[in-house]
Amino acid sequence: MIAVELENRSGATVDEEALVELCRTALAAEGVQAGDLGVSLVGPDEMRKLKREHLGVDEATDVLSFPIDARDELPEGLPRQLGDVVLCPQVVGAEWGWPLVHGLLHLLGYDHGSEMEQREAELVS
Repeated sequence: MIAVELENRSGATVDEEALVELCRTALAAEGVQAGDLGVSLVGPDEMRKLKREHLGVDEATDVLSFPIDARDELPEGLPRQLGDVVLCPQVVGAEWGWPLVHGLLHLLGYDHGSEMEQREAELVS
């Protein structure tokens, strides 16, 4: 089972059940059946600060990913720590599904490119 720890600090209303379900569905489709995932919803100011601190770019963005285990081989019995996805609802608006899946795929080691775009389209449609 994918354990999703969700924290909404954005001030925006988001369908949290649908968000958690999309996380679990997308990860299962990628072959990840168990692990721990953090998802934080933040406002534009916090997102701008995170992007500046971690990527050196001073702007708000839709999603950031902070991977931990990705698809690394783990010792028996050690729970997979997927990492954290940070999403800004005010930047993405009501269409948060695609950016969320984008962030999840980054946790699993995908880089920008046609393979990632194709996988996003398959998972979000």
